[in-house]
Amino acid sequence: GDALQTLAFYVLSHHSVPIADKSRLMMLETLALASGSRGMAGGQAIDIEAVGKDLNLAELENMHIHKTGAIIRASVRMGALANPDLDLQTLACLDHYAKCIGLAFQIQDDILDVESSTEILGKTQGADEALDKPTYPKLLGLKGAKEMANGLIQQALDSLSGFSQEADPLRWMAQYIIQRQF
Repeated sequence: GDALQTLAFYVLSHHSVPIADKSRLMMLETLALASGSRGMAGGQAIDIEAVGKDLNLAELENMHIHKTGAIIRASVRMGALANPDLDLQTLACLDHYAKCIGLAFQIQDDILDVESSTEILGKTQGADEALDKPTYPKLLGLKGAKEMANGLIQQALDSLSGFSQEADPLRWMAQYIIQRQF
């Protein structure tokens, strides 16, 4: 993971990639913030510190928005920043979309830890519960976690309502997040 992360910085900073310098700098800033203490690394630190503790919904969301959600959000933002004609309204819609799918991804991950098998998951089923980690099913119940994930996916899709069929891959990705089995 560390090697791939540094490779991403290398690729973005390499001038053989045809991106305007201003966009390149904004993309590097986005990736740095999403990777460091204000993003994935910070979310992971919160996750480690939260083991054995009861978090409320806001605290759990904060952890996951900074963990997996930060990288998903940065990926969408960097793709948008590659467009030289990007307007702020489009960026805001894409950012909301990414925030919603990032959080829905983590909720689905928590659900799969309860419902799926070790063989399908590729990791030990029930590991979160065994490690006494705070999860959405633990906090909201399985039904509540599923409702929250579905609601976030609907918000994500609503964010794309003004986009043409060119945004269909984003729509498909949103649907995949809650349909995935691993």
